[in-house]
Amino acid sequence: AGGKTIAHVMHGSANAIGGQCQTMKMRYGTTDPEGLVMQKAPRTIKFALGENPTRVHGRGFHVRPATRMGVEQVIRDAFTEAQRYMAAKEEYQNGEQHRPTPPPYSLRLETLAAILRSEILVHCHSYRADEILMLMRVFRDFGIKKLTFQHANEGFKVAPELADFGAMASVFADWWAYKFEVYYSTAYNAAILTRNNVTTSINSDSPELDRHLNHEAAKTIRYGGLTHDEALRLITINPAKQLGVEGRVGSIEVGKEADLAIFSADPLSVYAVCQKTVVDGVVRFDRDRDPDDMRLRIDPKTPIETST
Repeated sequence: AGGKTIAHVMHGSANAIGGQCQTMKMRYGTTDPEGLVMQKAPRTIKFALGENPTRVHGRGFHVRPATRMGVEQVIRDAFTEAQRYMAAKEEYQNGEQHRPTPPPYSLRLETLAAILRSEILVHCHSYRADEILMLMRVFRDFGIKKLTFQHANEGFKVAPELADFGAMASVFADWWAYKFEVYYSTAYNAAILTRNNVTTSINSDSPELDRHLNHEAAKTIRYGGLTHDEALRLITINPAKQLGVEGRVGSIEVGKEADLAIFSADPLSVYAVCQKTVVDGVVRFDRDRDPDDMRLRIDPKTPIETST
């Protein structure tokens, strides 16, 4: 109902290296959860820096990482272990005499190895500039190039460095000050990143904000002077690039999937209201025809005429 057609769904930020995420399409009425999955979208995984992993693990369970430096070490140790795992598998496949059997299968190490091979896109919860720089150094050391920083409240401080690495950023329009490590923030963040050639998007992290991402993107015109098209890219083609699906969605072009949202006015206007949302060419939301209590009926098999 807010005009959103695709969501990148991630778990929380307690783990320095977390679990894999899901890119999904808003196919309202789908009965099988697998029907929401955007098939053949690149795999993604969640990383986290800063207060969250140190608070949960260090202060909560008295295990590492207990410090911000510990977060870096957890990540370095994990990638180093994955490199050894990959080397052991290669030695076995090449028939090395000292490797008569393959290393024990590990889903965790297989996933880390896929990151090292750039087969999985990393999306990393982050706030502080020093930690953003740290992770880029770590990734350079291990030859990993595909990286998007989530939130990145202090990204504006290191915008040239982000652009030089080729890292991308998915930021809030104007969220900050809800904990100490996000006090040094600015509503100009997205504009500064964009002006420094960092592929930037606006995210929600909230069931309320994701209902009007068009208005969140519009704030960058007021705070930073982005052009209309630059602001619109923050919620269309740029997030598609961050998810590796820009060849399929994110812009209206011949050959792309028919994901469209029709608004009553310019989508960046505060008065704009979504009228229709089309996903894969199927109308999934229609303000004129859908019943008022549509969001209350969670069973798509329930006939409209019997709903109360």
